[in-house]
Amino acid sequence: MGKNLNSGDLVQRAEKLAFYGVPAQSASAITYLRMEGFTDLSTSKNPSEYSRRYVDETSDRVSTSGFAPAIAYTFDRYKGNMVLDDIIDIHEHEKIGGQATRTIIQVDLTTIKTTDGAIKATAIKREYSVIPDSDGGSTDAMTYSGNFKASGAPEEITVTTSDDWQTITITE
Repeated sequence: MGKNLNSGDLVQRAEKLAFYGVPAQSASAITYLRMEGFTDLSTSKNPSEYSRRYVDETSDRVSTSGFAPAIAYTFDRYKGNMVLDDIIDIHEHEKIGGQATRTIIQVDLTTIKTTDGAIKATAIKREYSVIPDSDGGSTDAMTYSGNFKASGAPEEITVTTSDDWQTITITE
């Protein structure tokens, strides 16, 4: 029986937080707010494959040639939540193109470091298209579901927080 898991710490799902770039009402600044109220926020990598068989070999060779990541989402509607309100606006007004593109930053809390009094962590920033699927699928609460589909390359960044991970700031 293996022994490494006995001394390892299991990483909880709650240690990977997502932050949503809510467009500013006036200036071009974006506020990154924690995505709360989600009952599903799971990523599918959706790899593309290049498969071939060479004439002198009896088996195929497969290489990953790209990715089309998507984050499936489902959330319960809460009044006064700017993230949920923005996604609901995209759903209900059937916004398309740039009107439905948002930045999502996924922060790995297992990378937290405190330097000079600042709490920092490693994160992945990426643009996503909000692709609505359904709403109202529950009799208990008003729910919405869909996918965030990658609309650009990922960027590894460092973020800081001063309010216990309710908002984040990107550090360059």
